[in-house]
Amino acid sequence: MSPIYSTQDLIKILAEERRACMNGQRLNLAVSPSGSPFLDKFLQPEGLQKFAAYNDFRAAVHRYQEEHGVSGIVWQQLSIKEWHLRFPKVDDQLAALPEDMAMLKAAKPQVFDFWWNVSQGMDLYLSLNGGKSYRFVTPADVQRIMKRTEWATISQQGRGNFLEIILQLGWGKPEAATYRWGFPESGSEYVHAVYPGQQPFV
Repeated sequence: MSPIYSTQDLIKILAEERRACMNGQRLNLAVSPSGSPFLDKFLQPEGLQKFAAYNDFRAAVHRYQEEHGVSGIVWQQLSIKEWHLRFPKVDDQLAALPEDMAMLKAAKPQVFDFWWNVSQGMDLYLSLNGGKSYRFVTPADVQRIMKRTEWATISQQGRGNFLEIILQLGWGKPEAATYRWGFPESGSEYVHAVYPGQQPFV
């Protein structure tokens, strides 16, 4: 009987497959850019074929996770100012199992409390249009969003005087929420905390 791949094994396998697809070593030749044979003669289908090949492989890995009970959770550690947090997050390329979702939901208050402590005195912006624009929000606005969502993750960009703390508040499946292809069943809002007078990094 063959061994079951671990979460870390699957992350590595997906990274290798993504490289192979982007290098053109894997193509999904059935993909047609427009669906029209006449228009397709004028379009370059290779980019779509690479993307489709990787998506097909990733979907197969997600099925493997479900069949063998392989978690999509990776543990993250973050230290900002004097605060420290260790929290679960679903890897960007893996799927969340039901028990992963339970873990994310249980960790949400801890993630939000950490964000609340480290963002004190900072300006808050809600990401709009896929991060193309931002709207100033208040802590009360963020609390209202937090109450409507199921799970949370946090990350940072920059350091020192140019620190940005990003709170992702999500619902539904994380693998469908990040890029909005699962909306409205899955999705997320991003809140960016920056020092007064600064703007979120673009």
